[in-house]
Amino acid sequence: MQTKTKRLTESAMLLAVAIVLELVSKSFIPEMPFGGQVTLVSMLPVVLISYRHGVKWGLISGVCYALIEMALGAGTVTAAFQPGYFGDGAMIGNALLMCLLDYLAAYTCMGLGGVFRDKIKNPGLSLMCGALLALGCRYLCHILSGCILFSGWAEWFFTQEGFPAWGAGLVQSLSPGVLGLVYSIVYNGIYMVPEMILTAIVSLFLGKAPKIVQKVS
Repeated sequence: MQTKTKRLTESAMLLAVAIVLELVSKSFIPEMPFGGQVTLVSMLPVVLISYRHGVKWGLISGVCYALIEMALGAGTVTAAFQPGYFGDGAMIGNALLMCLLDYLAAYTCMGLGGVFRDKIKNPGLSLMCGALLALGCRYLCHILSGCILFSGWAEWFFTQEGFPAWGAGLVQSLSPGVLGLVYSIVYNGIYMVPEMILTAIVSLFLGKAPKIVQKVS
């Protein structure tokens, strides 16, 4: 019973740290116009839950974190269920798909952070690899969501004032479907790639603190 209580308490604390890091990030790091932001490695505490307590518990914690993120993003979630948010698309279906991909699936992926803890002996390296896998899967979820739901913004994105000239070349040379995919990769990569790099670096440093990366279960 003590072990379960300790696991619940620790997980709740790490989820709280993740939220605090995200909220602090929002205070001085600009958000992307259509959602997404580089944070102060706010995903790492959730990844650490999986590393310390195993993937199964990590995935459960990831679901909890996804629900918290939906609550924090209630304005966006609510707007998605309003007419016109997705243009002429099927409003309810698209809104539910957005919630599934951009929230539930994307943040549940953080539970994969402990995949390498028993496969790579170096704690920092195994935590880093787990973090990259988790955030990489989140990136793929956002790419899929952007390609399916928001590809209509692709032409505007690549031809907006100030965008490099190669953007207009993409619009002229690619089919709408491929352009939408490239748009989603580029747009989400603007914040996800730096987030992955920062998280990987901090993970390596955390690996040097045995008490932090200790496997509890």
